Parts: sequence; structure tokens; C-alpha cells
Amino acid sequence: MVFDARSASGSRSRRDATRPAAGRRPRSAAPSAESEPLTADSAPVPIEDAAPEGDEAPVTLRLDGKVALVTGAGSPDGIGYATARRLRDLGARVAIVSTTRRIHERATELGVTGFVADLTDEAEVGALADAIADQLGDVEVLVNNAGLASRTSPEVLRPVAQLTYDEWRAEIDRNLSTAFLCSRAFVGGMSEQGWGRIVNLAATAGPINALPTEAAYAAAKAGVVGLTRALAMELVADGINVNCVAPGTIYTAASTVTEIKQGLGTPIGRPGTPDEVAAAIAFLCSPAASYITGQMLVVDGGNSVREAEFR
Repeated sequence: MVFDARSASGSRSRRDATRPAAGRRPRSAAPSAESEPLTADSAPVPIEDAAPEGDEAPVTLRLDGKVALVTGAGSPDGIGYATARRLRDLGARVAIVSTTRRIHERATELGVTGFVADLTDEAEVGALADAIADQLGDVEVLVNNAGLASRTSPEVLRPVAQLTYDEWRAEIDRNLSTAFLCSRAFVGGMSEQGWGRIVNLAATAGPINALPTEAAYAAAKAGVVGLTRALAMELVADGINVNCVAPGTIYTAASTVTEIKQGLGTPIGRPGTPDEVAAAIAFLCSPAASYITGQMLVVDGGNSVREAEFR
């Protein structure tokens, strides 16, 4: 089925993201001042008593039956496409979305469901959430990949002194606001079910390093890390884990000669591949990552930990 959020965004979304989820589980109460203090003689809590409740399988990568949404999956050789393929192979019922109708070609290739929506538009995100709920059910796994530069949506490269306000806002909206709007649209359903995974795509540029002319992109990606950590703390009591992956130089069709040379200069000696990033994302989406939240996983061939090239 072809869905275009632009034609449906006039209708009001059924979800009210400003209202707390009815299924939210209360946090454990902090000890009061009148509580008996712990001493060296206090009995330790048995490990089995401290184990998480619920019937979730102990250690598994499988996502059988889970509804997963991967944004920014329009390119056949991009991180979003590779991630959607991995989640599908793990048993998830996958939806993918991009801003153009080429997403339906990718959906046909993968055997998943495709949607068209501008994720910088609040109304279109709301319409997308309703359409996915109608066709697949509530999203339980969300990968906020939209925003990474591509040939059709290139990164703005300009020194701050020459950067226009519109260019600044465009980079922030594409790389940060999309993650905010999509997360807000889907966390309610995850909270009601008491389980969820959100993985945001950051980058090494911003959280770890930066280059001249990319201030807007770097600021947005650093903001993704801040959003990830805040969401992780807000949603931890609802059984939702929120993490981010920060790729370094990854070889795609959009890679420039300069970027490829940068990849050859990493300690591993080559750029990364979309599938290598997708493997990290898929792990953080899985039940096996149940004790990981609020973290940034760097996938850059060791480049960020090297102080200088060996001579």
C-alpha cells in the first residue's frame, strides 16, 4: 500500500504526545530519612531477588513479531537500508520511511512496508504514526537514521561566519528535530507495552571531533547524544532503552573522495560499511541489549582513540 504523509497530515493524530502514557510503571521509591540505614552487617540482596521481572527471553538477538521503524532508508546502499534488512532478518515486522517515493522500491526489495513523509514536519510525523499503527501496529523499535547527508540532501559545508540562519536551521531540523519528533510520536505506545528500543544515529563529528565548515552538522549530532541520554533517563522505568550509534567514515554512494581518503587513514585502514554500522544498531535494538541505555557506541575503525598516526 502506498502511503504519503503529506496527503494525510491534515488529519489530527490519535496520539497526544504531551500526555503521559497510561501504562507507565512507577519508579522504585527512594529510601526515606526514617528508613533503617544500611550497615556492614546488613544482609545483601540475593542476585535472584534483584533480577528484572518479566518473561523476556534472557539473551537473544531475535525480534520476532516486533514492529520496527527505520527512518531515512531510501538509499539502497545506505545505513538505513542495511539496518532495515538486518531487523527484518531478526524477525521484526519492518516499516521504512523517506522523503521520496523511491522508498517503495526499497520496500519491495526488502519485503517490508514503505512510507513517504517529511520527518521535519510535525503533522506528517503524526500522520505517519497513525498509518503505521493502522497497518502494522504500535512501533516497538525505532531507529532514527534520517538526517545523514546524501547526494539528494547534501550536508551544508560553510564556515559559521558565512552560514545563513536558514542553512543552520535546516541542518538542525534534518539531523536533530527528526529524531525528536519521531521519538515523541512513538514513545507513548512503547510505554504502554512496557518495552521498547530507540537507537539514534549520531556521528563522530560533533560528540567527539569536528572539522571546519561543519558547525551546524556537528552541533546537531552532539544534540542527538544529549537527546538520547535525556530520553534514556525519562523512559528507563517504562522498559525502554535509548542509545545512539556514532559512525565515523562510512563508504556509501554519497561518499566523497576526501571521505574515502579519511577512511583509508583510520587504524583499520579502510572506511566502514553500512552493514557494519547496521550490526551495531541491530544489537542495541535487541533484547540482548537490555542492560544498556543512554550510551553512545562509536563505529569508526578506532579513529577517535588514536592520538596521532604512528611514525
